[in-house]
Amino acid sequence: MKLKTVCLVLLLLAPVAALGQGLPTITLGIGEATDPGEVSTALQILIVLTILSVAPAILLMTTGFTRIVIVLSFVRQAMGTQQAPSNQIVIGLALFLTFFVMAPVFNQINEQALQPYLEQQISQEQALTQALQPMRQFMFSQVGEKDLQLLVDISKSPQPENQDDISMLTLIPAFMLSELKRAFQMGFLLFVPFLMIDMIVASILMAMGMMMLPPIIISLPFKILLFVLVDGWSLVIGSLVQSFG
Repeated sequence: MKLKTVCLVLLLLAPVAALGQGLPTITLGIGEATDPGEVSTALQILIVLTILSVAPAILLMTTGFTRIVIVLSFVRQAMGTQQAPSNQIVIGLALFLTFFVMAPVFNQINEQALQPYLEQQISQEQALTQALQPMRQFMFSQVGEKDLQLLVDISKSPQPENQDDISMLTLIPAFMLSELKRAFQMGFLLFVPFLMIDMIVASILMAMGMMMLPPIIISLPFKILLFVLVDGWSLVIGSLVQSFG
């Protein structure tokens, strides 16, 4: 009982002791700016933090990450290996392949926009405009005309005469729609050979009267063997990278 009393007294005296030691405090508030430059700097910091928060979404919407990660996921599902490779490996490989595919675009942005801006040769508005041009060229090279026309019709905007008349709000969803369509087309082609193996194994098991044995248990080693013999990862990665050409 005495031990409990001592512990209770120590807990009650701990805040008083902390106050007596003069611990630092953190305060947040909004004060009046004395210089217009302070407001401009604060807005720039806010914009940078906002861009960093939506950076993953920008990576998904304006690069080839969508197509790559969907195709890699289809490969895993077609083989039926459940969580092998794991999600972390699939996403990591998709990220590095995205950087590999987008390297020429990123280098062009660095040379035309970032470095001149850091050297104070151009303004922020000019840097943003010049940075968007390589991204627009990449997306226009991959977007389908039907998908682009669909978004133009949905937005009820005037028929564009050239690429400059198409806004990013129209180009980005059209580009993502084209990426999804192309990824599912490649996924279908990946499923066909594995589906043939499943059908052959299921037919053999039915002919042998082993209908209680799941065909996927027997077909899984054969699908992995086929994938290894044809060097499947090299074929998939090579086809993915070349599809952006």
